Amino acid sequence: MTPSKNTGPIRTERHDDVLVIISNNPPVNALGAAVRQGLEAAIKDGVNDDSITAMVIRCDGRTFFAGADITEFGKEMVEPGLPTVVDMIEASSKPVVAAIHGTARSAAAAK
Repeated sequence: MTPSKNTGPIRTERHDDVLVIISNNPPVNALGAAVRQGLEAAIKDGVNDDSITAMVIRCDGRTFFAGADITEFGKEMVEPGLPTVVDMIEASSKPVVAAIHGTARSAAAAK
């Protein structure tokens, strides 16, 4: 395993040729702006690194991404939006696997 690279609540670890993208945004890994921005940066890093062949997205704590960050309700949207991040994952030239546990927000509901 290669040491972590941190981007706010998102960190990455390399396990051989797999990039593991980890969210640690207690208590429920809400999908706030910093999380979306970190996911976007990590996915871009994985796609652009020729030595990475696959990516895994997982969350620390008791739950996978469980929904929106309610502290952002009523405020101006900060990019990227969740649909943009989901589209980036779906368009990845490399496989991206979600290691889901606990309560999880449906990606289909994000679109």
